[in-house]
Amino acid sequence: QVQLVESGGGLVQAGGSLRLSCAASGRTFSSYAMGWFRQAPGKEREFVAAISRSGGVTDYADSVKGRFTISRDNAKNTMSLHMNSLKPEDTAVYYCAAREGVVTSKLRSRYDYWGQGTQVTVSS
Repeated sequence: QVQLVESGGGLVQAGGSLRLSCAASGRTFSSYAMGWFRQAPGKEREFVAAISRSGGVTDYADSVKGRFTISRDNAKNTMSLHMNSLKPEDTAVYYCAAREGVVTSKLRSRYDYWGQGTQVTVSS
């Protein structure tokens, strides 16, 4: 199995940028497709972005497409989410997740391991 730890959250003004990181330990990181999800207060956890095991395929929620970029470094066992042009509606706890599969997935139920989350707050 794999353990995941997120970092990089914080408070930022609308229009600003943040970079989230997810550090993995345990089983070989490159064995997992990875994803980012977020959960705002009172709402369900929703898909943000995903990346394949090699990093060659990425997928984004329509709400973040063109503003967020997901990437991974298998040599360093890390995944990142670069967030630009942040909006107040991006405020949420952001979670990284790993799934034992080759392809990406937007479905929360397809992910096997989760981090504890990092808070992102965007002020207007």
